[in-house]
Formats: sequence, structure tokens, C-alpha cells
Amino acid sequence: MNVLFTASEAVPFLKTGGLADVIGALPKELKKQGVNAQVILPKYGNIPKQLKEKMVHKTSITVPVGWRNQFCGIEYLEYDGIAFYFIDNEYYFRRGDGVYGFYDDGERYAYFCRAVLEAMPYLSEKPDIIHCHDWQTGMISVLMKAHFRDHPYYQGIKTMFTIHNLRYQGVFPKGILHDLLDLSELYYYPDGLEFYGNVSFMKAGLVYSDIVTTVSPTYAQEIQMPDYGERLDGLLRKRSHELKGIVNGVDYALYNPETDPYLFSNYTKYSYEEKRMNKLGLQEKVGLPVDDMKPLIAVITRLTDQKGIDLILHVLQDILVLDLQLIILGTGEREYENSLKEAAWQSPNKCSVHIYFDEGLARQIYAASDLFLMPSQFEPCGISQLLALRYGSLPIVRETGGLKDTVQRYNQNTKEGAGFSFTNYDAHDMLYTIKQAVELYHQDKDTWSDLVWKAMSKDFSWTASAKEYKEVYRSLMNLPPLS
Repeated sequence: MNVLFTASEAVPFLKTGGLADVIGALPKELKKQGVNAQVILPKYGNIPKQLKEKMVHKTSITVPVGWRNQFCGIEYLEYDGIAFYFIDNEYYFRRGDGVYGFYDDGERYAYFCRAVLEAMPYLSEKPDIIHCHDWQTGMISVLMKAHFRDHPYYQGIKTMFTIHNLRYQGVFPKGILHDLLDLSELYYYPDGLEFYGNVSFMKAGLVYSDIVTTVSPTYAQEIQMPDYGERLDGLLRKRSHELKGIVNGVDYALYNPETDPYLFSNYTKYSYEEKRMNKLGLQEKVGLPVDDMKPLIAVITRLTDQKGIDLILHVLQDILVLDLQLIILGTGEREYENSLKEAAWQSPNKCSVHIYFDEGLARQIYAASDLFLMPSQFEPCGISQLLALRYGSLPIVRETGGLKDTVQRYNQNTKEGAGFSFTNYDAHDMLYTIKQAVELYHQDKDTWSDLVWKAMSKDFSWTASAKEYKEVYRSLMNLPPLS
């Protein structure tokens, strides 16, 4: 079974979000389970130099982009046992530090989608399935049906499309249909590529792929409703029988508190006392009072409305009145950045804010914190709460998307659960939940250590999720289920 992953980013080559973690980890786990997974990506200029130097040039071809023919180099690198291929075109992908948000993103990813299809005969293995991820790859399924359906090589190849975040859709003017994609007006209609007078890459993937998945079961249900469906809920309801939610995993070899080189002190669920050393080390590093008795709440996130930063700011002074410390790491909207920096300036002994991103500091915060706050407005899956559980930081989440699927609320009566949650997108509901968690930390240390044990005992590695993906692949190939 040969599966070709195609996406716009992957660890360790380039990362702007959780998509890169998925593409970097899932193929490795699938390979362990007998699936031959290959990956094809754009060759961005800001891929680390040491990785680019190891790439091998396979061949050069030309790729039609509307009426133009553009150069396409195909390069290869085996990394962690996985074959990675790269589409090389400096005009489209060598853009300094940026990846998305350019004036010609429609053309760049129209080119990439066509280049993937043109490059496939030059790969070492012909794919049985093309597994496309997010809007940047959304046109692959329609282009294959439009331009390659009579070509013998492409006969029988299935397409699968995974939604990582429905909000980002790749919507561009209608003119790209002919100018960039070489598609006729026959594809521009309400059940095709037309999207409120424009053309949507995301919609293309949803309409023309053989099956659609997303990154958690709850999100799969939510996006079929108007509040979460981003004006595509009707289409998703229509394809509900071909829409499946599979929770993302975490690379447990990469994120392991027992071996993590960034930590002040390594630890396991059997050595909870060693986790304390990370709190003391972080407090000293960031200038917070060194005090193991105060619960440390962490926020590591993009500072956007999706992530619930407005809720935090609405009751931030009420949070800081409590007997706790708060540390925030991330970048985003300038208004949020400035408000958080002002709060840290006003309460330097209780609030530490870092408006940048640093992988080492992030790992130290996961390990040091007692609680991890993630009050998202919506969250397709979320990886931060899974990392928090892995490092023994109990999540406080809003019950939405993957947060609802992965964080079980602590029940004082049954002792079930290893986290805290609230239902409504409401700042005071969040504040009440924080107060409950802080009170438990101060009043019942035995229960708290039991919760940390349970959190670190949970398994959100890629093993179970990869098995679900394998079953979807088998169904696409009309093979019987394994179980």
C-alpha cells in the first residue's frame, strides 16, 4: 500500500503550525504499520541549510500554469526512513522568512498542486492514494480528474483530503480558474469550485476527493453546523457519510520528559519530585519568585481570537488575584501582545510574558507548569494540550473540537479524568474552572499527584491514530478491515 502525503510544511523542514508536526510524524508511524508513505513538499528557501545540502536532484520538468510553462526541479531526501520529495522553483518558494500571505499565493499553490501531479511518475513508488492536507493541496483532486483521467499512470489512484483548520480556505478570484488552473467554466458552479463569487481551494478538496477526514471526531461534527462550518457546513453535511474525524497524535520520541535535552531536570511519571526542579529552574530563569508552593499556569499559543486570548484578557486581573503564577509564550495580534506585556509590567511577580517563540523555552514551560490553559473558541484538534499531558501539566480547556476529545474533566466523586474543562465560551466560566483547579492544587496534594500520574500515563502517541488512517486507506482500496 503506497500513500503519497502532500502538504505545504513538515517537521523538520519548515513549521508554522500543527500541520507540520502531523506530516513529520504520521508517515513514520504508518511505515511501522506496513504502509509505504512518501511525502512531497515545496522546497522553501528557509528550509535549514544542512537539510538542503543533503537533497539529491532527481530531474527537471516543466509544469503548465494556465498558459505558461514553469520550471520544476524534483529533489529527494530520505529522513528518518521516509522518502521526502521537494518541488523546487525559486520564483514561487524562495521568499525570505515568509511562507504564506503573499499576493500571489493562489498562483504559488496552483503551481504546487499541478507540480505534484506532474512529478508523480518520477517518484520511486507509484502511489495508490494521494493524501492531501489543507487548502494548499486542495486542487490536486480536481486537477487529476480534469487533466489526467485518460493517462494510464493515474488510473485507479484515489484521493483523500484532510482538513486541519477549516477557517483557512485559500479563496481567490474566479480568474484563476482559467489563468492558473486551465479549468473550464464547467467546474464553476455551486456544487463545484464556486464559492460566493470566487474559487476556493478548500472546497475543491472537499468536493472532488474520494474521502474527507479531519483531525478530531468532535470537530467533524462541529463543522457540519453553521457556527463552525465557515460557510461550507452544507457541503460537509452532504458528505457526512464520507467524513471521518481522527485525533492527531504526538511524536513521543521527540517529546519525552525522560530524555528531553531542553529540561532543567529529566523525569518520568515515577519521579514526580524531579518535575519540581523544572518549576524552580524556570521561575529563576524568567524572573518569577522561586516558590514551589504556588501553582504555575502556562499558556503557549498563537495570540489570536481563535485561541481564546480575549477570554484571558477579560478576566486577567481576576486570575492574577489568585495565589498562582502565570507564564505566557507566543506571538500574534499586536493588540493582544501589548495588553499582555502591560499586564506583566504591572504584575512582575505573578505574570511573565514572552512575545516570541522558542522551542527550548516551550519545552521548559510544559515541564515546569502545573496547569496548561487553552480556552479556544474552536480547536480542530490541538497538540498543545497533548504535550501538556505528556509533561504532566494538567490542561484547562474549553470543550470544543479535539480539546473535548482528548481532555477528560476531573470528577471529584468518581476520581475519573485528568484535566479541567468548561462548556460555554465565557470568561467567567473559565475563571470559575481556574479557581477550582487552583483550589485543588493547594488543598489536596495527594489527589494532585495522582492526576499528574494519570495525565502522564495517557497514550496520545501516533500508534492508534495511524491505525485508523490505515483503515481508511484500506476502505479506499476496497480492502476488508483489519479488525
